[in-house]
Amino acid sequence: MAYETENHETQYCFPAINSSCIKGKRSRHEYNFMYVFFLLLSAWTVFLNLLVIISISHFKKLHTPTNLIILSLAVSDLLIGLIVMPIDATRLIETCWYFGNTVCGLFAMIVNLILSTSLSNLVLIAVDRYVAVCHPLLYPQKITMTKTLISICLCWICSTGYITAFVINNGYFNTTHRSNVCYGDCSIIISFAWSVIDLILSFLSPCILIITLYLKIFHVVHKQVKVINSLKGGKCVMESSVRRKSESKAALTLGIIVTVYLLCWIPYYICSMSVTSTTTINVLAWVLYTNSSLNPLVYALFYPWFKKTVKHILTLKIFQPASSLVSIFTEHQL
Repeated sequence: MAYETENHETQYCFPAINSSCIKGKRSRHEYNFMYVFFLLLSAWTVFLNLLVIISISHFKKLHTPTNLIILSLAVSDLLIGLIVMPIDATRLIETCWYFGNTVCGLFAMIVNLILSTSLSNLVLIAVDRYVAVCHPLLYPQKITMTKTLISICLCWICSTGYITAFVINNGYFNTTHRSNVCYGDCSIIISFAWSVIDLILSFLSPCILIITLYLKIFHVVHKQVKVINSLKGGKCVMESSVRRKSESKAALTLGIIVTVYLLCWIPYYICSMSVTSTTTINVLAWVLYTNSSLNPLVYALFYPWFKKTVKHILTLKIFQPASSLVSIFTEHQL
């Protein structure tokens, strides 16, 4: 059982094995509450991101480069809710790892791959918004569906290659490499060289690039607002104003998503690199996981099209003929 026994005897993850880890004690109510909470959180994350994936995939009007990157980000968030949350919740609640060393290595690989790909998607979003806001005339030529799709595929492929090398070189699948860890624990020891490499490639470089691009974006937006406010009337001026406001709103919305993610990612990464308590790392990791369920809520707050597509999906109107061609915009939007 996962809760304490009546005589409060010490429990082990694997009683028949001498090197077994000691099992943490939980009351029956705490045990049940945690399972229900994490199950609901996982299901909610999967459900919300599935709505985003179906919306962008089904409705033709949403087939834009920006939404293609949002789709890729939603896939990453879906995998967090579908794979990472249930497995890590079981480890956290049971205080033991029951799935063996091989699955431990695979799980660590999957988690790092999803987080790496998510951060890569945020870089693509920052680049997309930078070109759209700072170089609007070049946007149709520079950012196309084909180029965006190739960029997304390269992000997933490169992230997979890097994480595979990272996992193998740090002995994630090597039992002897973790001989100092008791049986029933899933802890990984990372070498100093790989810690430095990972710090530069997976943390500093993407974060600096994202922050730099968004600082430039909001600087240009501020200048554009001043110019638009100084102009008077005219159809061309009005159309230009609507386009600029649309681009600025999209940049702001995606900027919120990027900011929230970085606020969750940076403390977790810093603490995981330093000597910190397991409790702190677990809390920050789950804050990062929970971010995957927040992104769709941001879309719902700032994107009217998402509310309309969700209504079509939940009322099963997407099964009607030509439903993918339905107009979901009331005004010029991205």
